[in-house]
Amino acid sequence: MKSSFPKTVQIAIISVYLIFLAGSVVRMTGSGMGCPDWPKCFGYYIPPTAEEQITWKPNTEFKKGFIIIKDEALFVAEHTVKTADEFKIDNWKKYTKHNYAKFNKYHSWTEYINRLSSVLAGFVFLFLIYKATKYRKKDKRIPILAYTAFFLMLVEAWLGKTVVDTNLKPTIITIHMVIGLIIIALLLQLQFITSNKKKSYNYNPIFNKLLLISVVFSLIQIAMGTQVRQFIDEQVKLFGFENKDYSLMNPSFKFYFHRSFTIAIVLVNLGLFYINQVKNLGYKLVNWVVALIFIETITGILMYYAEFPLGTQATHLLVGAILFGLQFYLWLQSRSVK
Repeated sequence: MKSSFPKTVQIAIISVYLIFLAGSVVRMTGSGMGCPDWPKCFGYYIPPTAEEQITWKPNTEFKKGFIIIKDEALFVAEHTVKTADEFKIDNWKKYTKHNYAKFNKYHSWTEYINRLSSVLAGFVFLFLIYKATKYRKKDKRIPILAYTAFFLMLVEAWLGKTVVDTNLKPTIITIHMVIGLIIIALLLQLQFITSNKKKSYNYNPIFNKLLLISVVFSLIQIAMGTQVRQFIDEQVKLFGFENKDYSLMNPSFKFYFHRSFTIAIVLVNLGLFYINQVKNLGYKLVNWVVALIFIETITGILMYYAEFPLGTQATHLLVGAILFGLQFYLWLQSRSVK
């Protein structure tokens, strides 16, 4: 299709991966609860930069909706109030969605930037569905895929709020991640349908089936990885963020499954590489898949044996999401020649 729509789809894909990157930095730095509320941060549209802004003190004005920390608890101003010499509970409502009452300006701003990346992606998706609507008579798949992706982005926004309200509940985080990958898959299918560069490949049934297995395996591995990450977060709460050497003390079965399952993933994708080379199928993306698996393996080893070097967690998560995308796009290519 000779239009700018494929470029719009590409920008949408990049915007989602930017959310993955921002989210991985949030997890890496332990900033998930940097803002205790959603979509604001301590009731502010722009996060506070000093603890004094969210600490109760006399003779100070707090606007309606502002959140303060007092006696290790969160309180919300029920209306704009000018404080007296003593704290009057009648002017405040205790925040009951969770009991996380800590402030760290770096964590707040890290989480805030994560949210901004989601807002930016939201505008991109609005433009995407606007342009996709024009193709409703030419190819109904295009608006259906675009609107489904946009709907799931709205679900992701709601889940983002739920993650904060539930104080980083593991199940919600995993669902949040999986839906993000589904959005990537929908956008890649849009990209494949609307791409102006069509190339024919040699079909191989074993290669096609292995590709589907590799996609499913990556989805399982990423979902399991979020559970392992949650275990690490719980350890951090116990021992402190500075004691990273305790992060994988007495790991659960999920960690061992996540680590051992890597062997199956490596074998399946090496099989893809072998078949592609021997049968001369011409899938260049297979080389990138193998390279990304190598990076995933190295970062995983570094996190376990080198106590989470800076950037390895973010790289591990982002590369995993990109790997899933490449495998899914390869699968679309392999199906197109059947």
